[in-house]
Amino acid sequence: MAWNFPSRHHLAALLLAAPLMAGAAEPIKLALIEGLSGPFGNAGEAVYRNLVWATERVNARGGVKLPGGARPLQLLRLDSKGATEEALSMLRSAVDQKASFVLQGNSSATAAALIDALNKHNEREPQQRALFLNYSAVDPALTNEKCSFWHFRFDAHADMRLAALTDELREDASIKKLYLIGQDYSFGQHVLRQGREMLAAKRPDIEIVGDELHPVGRVKDFMPYVTKIKASGAQAVLTGNWGNDLTLLIKAAKDVGLNARFYTFYGNALGVPAALGDAGIDRVVAVAEWHPNVGTPSSDRFYAAFRARFPKPEDDYVHARMQAMVEVLVAGIERAKSLDVATVARAMEGLKYDGKTLGGVGQGQMRAADHQFIQPLYVSVMKRAGSPGARHDNEGSGYGFRTVRFVDEARAEQPHRCQMSRPAR
Repeated sequence: MAWNFPSRHHLAALLLAAPLMAGAAEPIKLALIEGLSGPFGNAGEAVYRNLVWATERVNARGGVKLPGGARPLQLLRLDSKGATEEALSMLRSAVDQKASFVLQGNSSATAAALIDALNKHNEREPQQRALFLNYSAVDPALTNEKCSFWHFRFDAHADMRLAALTDELREDASIKKLYLIGQDYSFGQHVLRQGREMLAAKRPDIEIVGDELHPVGRVKDFMPYVTKIKASGAQAVLTGNWGNDLTLLIKAAKDVGLNARFYTFYGNALGVPAALGDAGIDRVVAVAEWHPNVGTPSSDRFYAAFRARFPKPEDDYVHARMQAMVEVLVAGIERAKSLDVATVARAMEGLKYDGKTLGGVGQGQMRAADHQFIQPLYVSVMKRAGSPGARHDNEGSGYGFRTVRFVDEARAEQPHRCQMSRPAR
């Protein structure tokens, strides 16, 4: 299939001109509620770039097709400063600005609070409902015990990621001692608890020599933690840490000379490869729905288009799931032929995305029962860029990641415990 992403300059012209066009259609507002400042501001800004690119692409092809005419997407920036209370305040602001779709992901605790708040708001004000699209909050409870008709998750949840990582860890017979470390909130606690259970089932011979939680976003020096890990004799570390909490942990590991393999959720971005350098080769393992060295022509074109749009090395952070999320929303609106959010939600249930609008990247299906997007996963390991399977580096670091395990949709999918309450209309 022949296809092209619009050029950077063409997109910029469209965005600048759109508000000035006479009789321009009213935009469909997407409200990004994220920590765009504070300890995880770099992660929030990286998300923002992904969503800018996603909305630009939709607008460049004419917008969202509706019976009354096509409508453009408009992305609103609402800075939660990494605080849940501030995120709830931003939710009220989003509703006041008549945003029907709320986007958040960098904190499962914040996502849980937003789900609760949105459930109450949508029941109280049915004429001004909103949907919550989640791109990164991966606590399994969000689509199990806390599942909501108004919430859709587009990232693989923690148990899906852990299953892929521990399958890979199981194959490394040299690992006999492992350390668990994570952030002290719902997600980090779950990763350590469930990681221990999965390892007990898959590798009962592995000794867990440490199990530690630390404050989220407040540790400036991880040296004391890493010193304990080294003293424990751990040959591997399993962590769900993200953002600066992962980068600083990795930097401390290098500084103390910790010779251990890191099994991570997010070790292929936000400064981690550069922080480790050669010390990370064959020692940092990550899991994601896609990475730049997947190696197919469609993947290469997708990645090249993003880098053309955001050429700075520090902006090299692209996730297929965030692009797929916007495409699935657009497909749901167009299938519903309406902006009524309950109708859109029903149209998104069961929707199978073939990746065509992304040139063949980002395939998956939105499971109707719990609103969990089911998609393939890749486990990859850090390599020097240019080595076999690692043609592209990450963030200009000189280091990239090579696929070591592919998990198809059927194997990535896991059972759910959702008992969803659905609105009458």
